[in-house]
Amino acid sequence: MGSGKSSVGRVLSHKNAIPFYDLDQLISQIEQKSIAELFKSSGEVYFRKKESQVFKEFLASNNHFVLALGGGTPCYANNHELLKPEDIQSIYLKTSVDVLMERLKGETEQRPLLANLSDQELKEYINKHLFDRNYYYHQAKFTIHTDGKSKEEIAAEIQSLLGL
Repeated sequence: MGSGKSSVGRVLSHKNAIPFYDLDQLISQIEQKSIAELFKSSGEVYFRKKESQVFKEFLASNNHFVLALGGGTPCYANNHELLKPEDIQSIYLKTSVDVLMERLKGETEQRPLLANLSDQELKEYINKHLFDRNYYYHQAKFTIHTDGKSKEEIAAEIQSLLGL
């Protein structure tokens, strides 16, 4: 959350004329609710089940695309296993806690998992989740350190890694 997956994905998509999709937006369209509304009305367990279902269905029916996953997507329902086939290129946008704090501080209302957190609680939340999710994030085929880089620079680095 806050690493730039959607922003970088859009730039990469545009530069390479490859369709871009955001998994959270796909879920919102299907459910006809924002992610925040979905969390509030149905809870995180329901969301994670729906997320996994939509992710699997999307991969089965699409090819040659850029897809921004939610920060928790690879961590639930063995979704990280879906990223292992040779024809799927997965990239972890590794961002420091301090940079994530700055990016997320003003967005807590739009992000259901962050609503009502103080700055200290937000920092603890980020640290805990990065620690808990570390194993899954490092299953990605590539890792790009994003601190101090623009979304265009990160997209260019991905292009270079993937030979686009």
